[in-house]
Amino acid sequence: MELAAAASQPASGERAGRSTSLEARIWYATLLTRVRGLRPAGRLIAAATTAPHPPQRAEVQAALHLCQAEIHLAAGRPAEAAVAAEAGLRLAEQAGSRGLPPRGHVVMAVCSVRSLDLTTGLLYANYLRDAGLLGQENLMPGQCVWAAAQALEARNGLESVSHLLKGIAHDDVLADDLLVSQPAAASWLVRAGQRLGDDDLAEGTARRMSGLALVNRSFRSVQAAAEHATALYERDADALEAASERHLDPWARASALEDASRIRSVRVPERDRAVDLLRRAADAYLGAGATRDLSRVQSRIRELDGRCGRPARGRTRVSRLTDTEFAVAELVSQGLTNGRVGSQLYISPHTVAFHLKKIFRKLDVTSRVELARSWNRILVEERGDSPREIRPPRARQAV
Repeated sequence: MELAAAASQPASGERAGRSTSLEARIWYATLLTRVRGLRPAGRLIAAATTAPHPPQRAEVQAALHLCQAEIHLAAGRPAEAAVAAEAGLRLAEQAGSRGLPPRGHVVMAVCSVRSLDLTTGLLYANYLRDAGLLGQENLMPGQCVWAAAQALEARNGLESVSHLLKGIAHDDVLADDLLVSQPAAASWLVRAGQRLGDDDLAEGTARRMSGLALVNRSFRSVQAAAEHATALYERDADALEAASERHLDPWARASALEDASRIRSVRVPERDRAVDLLRRAADAYLGAGATRDLSRVQSRIRELDGRCGRPARGRTRVSRLTDTEFAVAELVSQGLTNGRVGSQLYISPHTVAFHLKKIFRKLDVTSRVELARSWNRILVEERGDSPREIRPPRARQAV
């Protein structure tokens, strides 16, 4: 980081806006973004875009747009991140760059998954799987594999990506690249290990993240990620709440609150506290544009409200759905067929069709197309009277 900062300073007598120093500034801004130094990163990029001699080379322009995309995503602005990433990918393609596209593909895959656009997420997961596992030239192999795993897991289930997760855990280069650069990655891997019953993955990730925190004491994002991963592995709800306050990344903060709620909900006297934590997590996911996570948390809130003996909120149509109907609606809205929905929920396609009829009636829609078009809007409306609109990123055409 110190070398990148030094390289970003123009040499004595160097003309302002010169391409070499501009590239160094973009790279420094990228590194700052990955440890969530978003304000200084934003200032560097703003200075680059307003320089008297803007970059002419397509590759430098591409790097500038992709850095902006990473800043937007880290700040919880997925729609803006997708727009910037698409612009950067177009320019990288014009320049014939092999090293830059994975950065845009990571942004697009994560934006797509969080916005419930799983078809687009799968498209970019395939690109990333090639870049991360087939040795294509890039500087962020761990992040490539992680983003691909998220998209594939959302579409096909956690078991389908267990080999990718083990590949990350047993490769020092992949693991260190990922865990330092993505504050939510360590807890995601611990959580996956716990769900898969793979204690080696969960414990190994927590231990590795703690070691990285020891040698990166000056980066708050790394410290928060280590605290979160350790607390999750140890199932310490108090420490998870503390980690949520420590996180600079809005999505990671929301996930720490959700993790704390999951642990507290096991104990009956703490279920009211668990619901309150979920409501805070839902607000944080909403603020980060994470529609998929928001819908999962809302479903859990309804379930816990019932267990606490409190009536579920009924001012929206979606609150009238049963848990199974909610799950069917979410999967159908992602474009899955009745057969695929049934296989994920362990029910028959005929039962899926039966639930769909009730869903259409309760939500006042008449078709699968209308359900897919209105589902995200209905979910967001449950969080308030005038919520911020969340748009899924636009898909690029496969070539």
